[in-house]
Amino acid sequence: MCADTTETPDYKSTLNLPKTDFPMRAGLPKREPGWLDRWAKIGVYDRLREEAAAKKGTDAERKVFTLHDGPPYANGHLHIGHALNKTIKDIIVRSHQMMGFDARYIPGWDCHGLPIEWKIEEKYRQKGKNKDDVPINDFRAECRKFAQGWVDVQREEFKRIGVTGNWENPYLTMDFHAERVIAEDFMKFLMNGTLYQGSKPVMWSPVEKTALAEAEIEYHDHKSHTIWVPFKVVSGSEALKDARVVIWTTTPWTIPSNKAVAYNKGISYGLYRVATTEEESWTAPGDLYVLADTLAEDTLGKSRVTEFTRVSDVAASELEGAVCAHPFAGLDGADGFWDYEVPLIDGDHVTDDAGTGFVHTAPSHGADDYEAFVKRNWLDRMTHNVGEESEFLPHVPFFAGLQVFDRKGKEGKANNAVIAKLVEAGGIIARGRVTHSYPHSWRSKAPIIFRNTPQWFAAIDREIGDGKDTFGKTIRERALTAIDNVKWTPQSGRNRLYSMMESRPDWVLSRQRAWGVPLTCFTKVGALPTDADFLLRNEEINARIVEAIEAEGADAWYAEGAKERFLSGIVDPADYEQVFDILDVWFDSGSTHSFVLRDREDGSDDGIADVYMEGTDQHRGWFHSSLLQSCGTNGRAPYRNVVTHGMTLDEKGMKMSKSIGNTIVPEKVIQQYGADILRLWVAQTDYTSDQRIGPEILKGVADSYRRLRNTMRFMLGSLAEFSEDERVAPEDMPELERLVLHRLAELDHTVRKGYAAFDFQGVFQSVFNFATLDLSAFYFDIRKDALYCDGNTLQRRAARTVLDILYHRITTWLAPILIFTMEEVWLERYGDDDSSVHLTDFPDTPADWLNEPLAAKWEGVRKARRVVTAALEIQRQEKVIGASLEAGPVVHVRDEAVLAALKSLPFDDICITSSVQLSGDPIPAEAFRLPEIEGIGVVFEPAEGEKCQRCWKVLPEVGQHKHEGVCGRCDEALSE
Repeated sequence: MCADTTETPDYKSTLNLPKTDFPMRAGLPKREPGWLDRWAKIGVYDRLREEAAAKKGTDAERKVFTLHDGPPYANGHLHIGHALNKTIKDIIVRSHQMMGFDARYIPGWDCHGLPIEWKIEEKYRQKGKNKDDVPINDFRAECRKFAQGWVDVQREEFKRIGVTGNWENPYLTMDFHAERVIAEDFMKFLMNGTLYQGSKPVMWSPVEKTALAEAEIEYHDHKSHTIWVPFKVVSGSEALKDARVVIWTTTPWTIPSNKAVAYNKGISYGLYRVATTEEESWTAPGDLYVLADTLAEDTLGKSRVTEFTRVSDVAASELEGAVCAHPFAGLDGADGFWDYEVPLIDGDHVTDDAGTGFVHTAPSHGADDYEAFVKRNWLDRMTHNVGEESEFLPHVPFFAGLQVFDRKGKEGKANNAVIAKLVEAGGIIARGRVTHSYPHSWRSKAPIIFRNTPQWFAAIDREIGDGKDTFGKTIRERALTAIDNVKWTPQSGRNRLYSMMESRPDWVLSRQRAWGVPLTCFTKVGALPTDADFLLRNEEINARIVEAIEAEGADAWYAEGAKERFLSGIVDPADYEQVFDILDVWFDSGSTHSFVLRDREDGSDDGIADVYMEGTDQHRGWFHSSLLQSCGTNGRAPYRNVVTHGMTLDEKGMKMSKSIGNTIVPEKVIQQYGADILRLWVAQTDYTSDQRIGPEILKGVADSYRRLRNTMRFMLGSLAEFSEDERVAPEDMPELERLVLHRLAELDHTVRKGYAAFDFQGVFQSVFNFATLDLSAFYFDIRKDALYCDGNTLQRRAARTVLDILYHRITTWLAPILIFTMEEVWLERYGDDDSSVHLTDFPDTPADWLNEPLAAKWEGVRKARRVVTAALEIQRQEKVIGASLEAGPVVHVRDEAVLAALKSLPFDDICITSSVQLSGDPIPAEAFRLPEIEGIGVVFEPAEGEKCQRCWKVLPEVGQHKHEGVCGRCDEALSE
């Protein structure tokens, strides 16, 4: 070739470089609100419902899929747990919609209950106002207004995260129809005989002055008094004459309500005589005490006994039938209040793990104590010594008016007063303090007490007799059977709820508050709770009540003259008393399936939800109460699937706390990164366990997002001006393209299976790995040359066809997770006014794209490629070459099948080299190898020829064509 002094033309403008306006920087915080406005304007959620309705009754009918929203409480801004919860729900709904369902989502709120009532009371206190001086319906109106305000705030915060749903018409437990249904479902318990009034110990908040459910309790460390109290044996075995049975308790305030002492037949007991004591001791030489053998030494040591002897065994037969005296028996000024017998009773709940081997039994202040008295039919021995503010009532000698806990949840004077009186009566041998886990109200954070009060219960072991006996005759039987007809994610949720349901007591339905749905029932004046006519059961009266609530809300129950309005003309109102307790708010939320799934047009077809999804704490909360309520009213569970997420912790695995300063606020994350990053964090985590979040974790999530965004940007740029005329049928494509289609077919199965199983981590990880490893680092890397430099070749058209196929699948597969970004990707190609990726389904993927033999062949090809690229990387690091296109390596392959496979392909293009020599000769000693890939060695050789000024391949043919300084392929492309 003759020397030429003219410069080589600049061919860059002739390349098919990517063209797109899709920016590298997402700018999500500023741009996401615009997409939200757009979706609202074009009505995406409503259009999907309309399209589904139009297909009803046709071959294209979409099956209804309903995720029933567990209602958050309308009280305060969202925390990170809310964001996790609502995002998981949104991904479930969106993915099922795109898999061909009519996926509906009705957001809802829990609006009644103590936290809201508490806020209004606080406002009153600040103004020096007394709640009890305010007409009850005026007070309820303020509670309603407060709840509505927070519903409006939270609705906008949930929408900002991108949650789709019927936001214009959510469900609220304070809506009149909802209140009517809650009352109606309560009256089903009234009419089927499971409702009863009982007097038993319940968890009681002295601060909030109401009974609490287990779901309203949390446990915190609490420092309690501990006392060892001897009960003198006054009758029984001769061996116990002059002996005293010692109990240990952490609740001294319950001693005035003691009615028995419990022992266990399986524990070894002994009679111990004190020999010597320290100078200061509440014991004396010669004292006789009955103690569990394993605990005797510890107990006597705490009593400052220095020497003692074990006198004899004490058999269970000697304890049986023995009677003690109360420590306060015979005290001056007590007027005989405690001069009653204290029997020794056998109880399985007694252990010798701690204490003395004997348990002080106050049936009005402990569940085990109460059950021991129920077993013996001793309920007439219950005490009513403690009031609603944890104060001793006026009839209790010495202690009247003293509180266990004050109005702020601090320790009152009751414990110390009881201990002082025990010291005075010679009724204590030791005392101390212990820090232990103690129940607190999760709202006020104050400690609670167990207190005997009249409450309303649903009996869970009483036969219902409503004919809905498929799963059992009682609520418990139905619930336990129904649990095994539900699918649990994770399965451990089933075991947790089952064990709770097996052992739970009757359901306490009543609360002594004002803001909620009342227990719409009446009791007969003068009748006892055990009398058959104690409760008024009348369908005509029930109908009047629910009709009034439907029109006026539950306030109708509190209106002046309500009793006469509901009863007159049917029964004499003077014969009945109206109940004014309100229902446990868990009954409210447990009833939501009735007024949402059953009653709404956009509910479910059969009144059963496809999915309930909440945090693991809801096994004792919403999952639990919904199951109880539905089994009591419908005889079955209200859900087919229950999905549970764990709790959100900080980066170190610590519980989030404002005082520690480790909380992550969703609003702040969205302001910094955008909602899509928050949603991606949810998708990347294993939500079935406790998950972590923090600044470093979010940085990692943002990095994953950037890598994925680059992949989508490359696709968009390479698809510029793609037309259907270019499309190549799969059977006409090169092997590399057919391999990608095979992987897509595999991935389609993975994605659909993952979304159906609520495994978003599995879905995202599979798609992300495919996008970054199979595509960006492999397929795109190889095909850039053809996409940029080829003319209208089959290879380039096939690659563009595959890119279009990839685009539609990846964009839709990730749309339920990255709702904003995938909409942006979609609009970059389909930017008309009405278009949205969220109006589409996942594309069907032909089964014949699967090609296992081809995949097996390419597994060997990719291994060989890895050895080549690793060998060239060393040459690049040593600056022998600047780019892989400067190489023309010799590749030695031992396996004949792999060698044949490589020879059947343009292996130089696959390795991104200008040439490659394939050899079956023995691998030279100097060849580069990878230890994990046997039978392949690479000997580096530079590519021969000149560098093409357009595609940069080094080839002998460069300069021999019409266009100056290019290879044949580029010359042909330029000629086009």
